[in-house]
Amino acid sequence: MNEKTTDTDHMKAQLRARRCWFLLEAVRDLRTTGAVAPSGRTLARALTAPVSEAGPRPLSVLEAGAGTGAVTRVLIPLLPRGSRLDIVEANPRFAVRLHRLATTHPARVNRSVEAKVHQSYVQDLDTDERYDVIVSGLPLTNFPPAEVERIMARYIDLLHPGGTLTYFAYQGTRAARSLTASRAEARRHAAVDEVMAAYQSRYATGRWAVWANLPPAHVWQLRYPRADDPNDQSSQGRKAR
Repeated sequence: MNEKTTDTDHMKAQLRARRCWFLLEAVRDLRTTGAVAPSGRTLARALTAPVSEAGPRPLSVLEAGAGTGAVTRVLIPLLPRGSRLDIVEANPRFAVRLHRLATTHPARVNRSVEAKVHQSYVQDLDTDERYDVIVSGLPLTNFPPAEVERIMARYIDLLHPGGTLTYFAYQGTRAARSLTASRAEARRHAAVDEVMAAYQSRYATGRWAVWANLPPAHVWQLRYPRADDPNDQSSQGRKAR
């Protein structure tokens, strides 16, 4: 067995271990974990696209619901020199691992990126900071509609004018829940869809399908408009596929 094969097997074993641990945390506490598997690399790249497209200037970035750090590992190497990264994670066990990842990642050190992990729900985050990019890993369709409204309102409040929010939604969840859920659960899911549709109508600039994920997902991109930009299209609900 050559060294390359050994390294590949080791990486696969680490990925399997992270997925198993993630699933155990989901069973332990659905509210702080929400999903049943960490985001795949293709989904992570789609969620972090506004960072990679922003150019060389320092950015202020917030990652919410970072979980085991699947998106964080893709995000940190994309950050320009001198950027700031705030990572929000409510699960205390995940937060400890994220702190270790954020403080030891070589790209963060080499690029003088300031990184901090906050063990908190994003809607309770105590900060005066405003962000150029927010990357959300929260499975919003799992939450009560009033909580989804609080989260989305907080995201918009935390963005700089012209700032971008990306988040994902698993494909097929409405159809699946309509077959298996109680009437109360179906009503909750429909109410969450209404909350999200209102924000999409007002702020959406794009939506992309990510088939290479388990399960497949859509990534939405929303932008908080600049008051002085008459050409800003974020309030017109454009969609890109």
